[in-house]
Amino acid sequence: MIHPSAKIHPAALVEEGAIIGEEVVIGPFCIVEGSVEIKARTLLKSHVVVRGDTIIGEDNEIYQFASIGEVNQDLKYKGEATKTIIGNANRIREHVTIHRGTIQGGGITRIGNNNLLMINVHVAHDCQIKNNCILANNATLAGHVELDDFVIVGGMSAIHQFVVVGAHVMLGGGSMVSQDVPPYVMAQGNHARPFGVNLEGLKRRGFDKPTMHAIRNVYKMIYRSGKTLDEVMPEIEQIAETDSAISFFTDFFKRSTRGIIR
Repeated sequence: MIHPSAKIHPAALVEEGAIIGEEVVIGPFCIVEGSVEIKARTLLKSHVVVRGDTIIGEDNEIYQFASIGEVNQDLKYKGEATKTIIGNANRIREHVTIHRGTIQGGGITRIGNNNLLMINVHVAHDCQIKNNCILANNATLAGHVELDDFVIVGGMSAIHQFVVVGAHVMLGGGSMVSQDVPPYVMAQGNHARPFGVNLEGLKRRGFDKPTMHAIRNVYKMIYRSGKTLDEVMPEIEQIAETDSAISFFTDFFKRSTRGIIR
């Protein structure tokens, strides 16, 4: 079903069965398979390929030569019915690749809202990217990676499969991330190491001084107290009961399985 207000270039191929929302624009030489749904006001500039069981939300801009919903590179994948779901107001730049999920990983590769994926970014199967993230040129996410809100991944960085990156993290360019990164941390290197709290990012997002002070104190508990995580977690949990910003730490550690960067 194609909404009457949608604009589809004569040189584009939109298969029967595709659902194209109001004011969607599909440029020349795009290919949209019949199992795809594209919601209102999303723009496919040109040469974009959207395949599989894929839903793209509203107000997205997708640039030329992006590939979305393609068969993943997991050798266990045998053509099972899995999905790619993209939210609203994302900018997906040239040559970005986003692969569909696997049944072993929950079946869905998901990208939230207001994210910027720069040139040549790769998002592998079953990744979960939340909202307001920036992935710079050539950033690569292996399968099952989780990025929480407001994560920035520097250019030429790579993140190992199953890694969890907490909210408001800043990963410097060229980082090789093989373990989980707690919220609010700045990290860089091969392998990535922590270099303090992302205070500048927190200031830009309106965090007040008492909250940033509390975050920095938790960082010191984790990295400078000489104690194990098991030893400091009760105190972190106690602080989180009265400070919602610290609850990001407790939520993160519930999901962390690979150990944290050190």
